[in-house]
Amino acid sequence: MKKCALITGASRGIGKAIAIQLAKDNSYHILINYSTNTVAANATKNQIIKEGGSAEIIQFNVQNKLEVSDKLMKWKENNPDDIIEVLVNNAGITQDNLLLWMSDEEWGSVLDVSLKGFYNVTNTILQDMIKLRKGRIINIASISGLKGNSGQTNYSAAKGGLIAASKSLSQEVARRGITVNAVAPGFIHSDMTKDLPEKELKKFIPLRRFGKAEEVAHLVSFIASDKAAYITGEVININGGIYS
Repeated sequence: MKKCALITGASRGIGKAIAIQLAKDNSYHILINYSTNTVAANATKNQIIKEGGSAEIIQFNVQNKLEVSDKLMKWKENNPDDIIEVLVNNAGITQDNLLLWMSDEEWGSVLDVSLKGFYNVTNTILQDMIKLRKGRIINIASISGLKGNSGQTNYSAAKGGLIAASKSLSQEVARRGITVNAVAPGFIHSDMTKDLPEKELKKFIPLRRFGKAEEVAHLVSFIASDKAAYITGEVININGGIYS
């Protein structure tokens, strides 16, 4: 029997770092979810294996409930003795614009990936966690979901909703030994932040730097461990002191 961790959007950036760290620290067999970038997903898998871990890739678009259910049900049929103990809902996109000029697609796609994606994947996996009376659900939110950010009304709404959903779900499943927490990164080096004016933004961060994806991954790894068994319903900031 393999104990597994599923990370959505794990081919690059924060998701990739989380996948690698969970394999290192907690010896989980990693399920690397991705939507379109097969090359990057395989690179994540190969790095985990090279460093002594085990992993496989599982492709689905988190926005598509039928696709999510089909792929995860098939995985369970092919791995009847394995269990998914950890779910990290990391998949997310940005489509920044002022609300006045925001299109329906820019609004809908951002909420669909973060919120509908959270529902689709969590709803599919949760029943097995409840049967096992054990599980860790970790939702990657954002500082934007806590304080808001001009030009990101859609992203702030999506991540704010994810935070609220984390708090509610934590109360529903705690008696079954399942914890649900949200992690809210600030400015972290990733594809999402590569076009931001880092030099100017660092002036507003007390630690005077952007964070590393690996630093977020270490936090997620701790929350996924037995050491964090009494932590649930929390939103944990990792933002260099820019907001608390």
